[in-house]
Amino acid sequence: MKVGVFMVLFAQRAFEEALDYVKETGCGAVEIGTGAYPGNAHCDPAALLEDAGARDRFKQAVESRGLEISALSCHGNPLHPNADQAQADDRAFRDTVRLAAEIGVGTVITFSGCPGDSDTAQKPNWVTCPWPPDFSEILEWQWAERVTPYWSEAAAFAKQHGVRVAIELHPGFVAYHTGSFLRLRKIGRDTLGVNFDPSHLFWQGMDPLVCARELGDAIFHVHMKDTWLDQANIRRNGVLDTKSYTDEKHRSWIFRTVGYGHGAEFWRALISELRLAGYDGSLSIEHEDSLLSINEGFTKAVDFLKQSVLTEQPGAVWWA
Repeated sequence: MKVGVFMVLFAQRAFEEALDYVKETGCGAVEIGTGAYPGNAHCDPAALLEDAGARDRFKQAVESRGLEISALSCHGNPLHPNADQAQADDRAFRDTVRLAAEIGVGTVITFSGCPGDSDTAQKPNWVTCPWPPDFSEILEWQWAERVTPYWSEAAAFAKQHGVRVAIELHPGFVAYHTGSFLRLRKIGRDTLGVNFDPSHLFWQGMDPLVCARELGDAIFHVHMKDTWLDQANIRRNGVLDTKSYTDEKHRSWIFRTVGYGHGAEFWRALISELRLAGYDGSLSIEHEDSLLSINEGFTKAVDFLKQSVLTEQPGAVWWA
């Protein structure tokens, strides 16, 4: 395994300057945004696909520093009921898949997407309860009319290019927990896996250790991000929280740098579960901690993970 970072954290820096900084901290891998929600500050797939020389320079900038690209990330909503947004996010996804194939990156990360409630919808509709029956009807319509047709074709497209798609399980989208992802995987089969991000599981009441064990070899990539659960606010309001992420005192939970929501014992157990699942890739730091600066949040995460990451293959069980 290697400690890595999701480079959107440094979108305001020039690409090579950001790579130098990442290398200096001791990271070994970078995850690079290529469009949709993460933006494409460091990597514009459409431009690179048109210019072989630019592609070579892009790869060389990473490899010459002893780094590797763990994934290209284009988290978007290709199922958005607004056709313009859906088409833009789908285009970002397909360009990213094509670019990944060209430069030898095996994994592309995105969201599953979320449709509206009908052909005339303008906004996504994330269904979280079965009753009144309207919601169950909406959910079945979404999967039958939008999710299945899109991901059947999109997964085939990725497979044709030799690229795996890691779906980040994220509230607001149809695949947000283990069960909804496994339903999606029946459509895309083993081309679809997960970008395993514990921060979105904690607050839903899920145990990431149990989830990692169940998902197993479907874990294609991993984000290292923590969540602080404010038990007083949870007891007051539950966990479905629409307050701003900057209203930290009143929210039921907020994202934190690893180690600031759950201690080393948890993270070491998770890394061990990842090894049991056969995962040996990047532990990609995603910094979304509103209580820490970018620099402090990132460097504290790197230092924390260096104490837990498993960098060597296990030896023979000589004692048994």
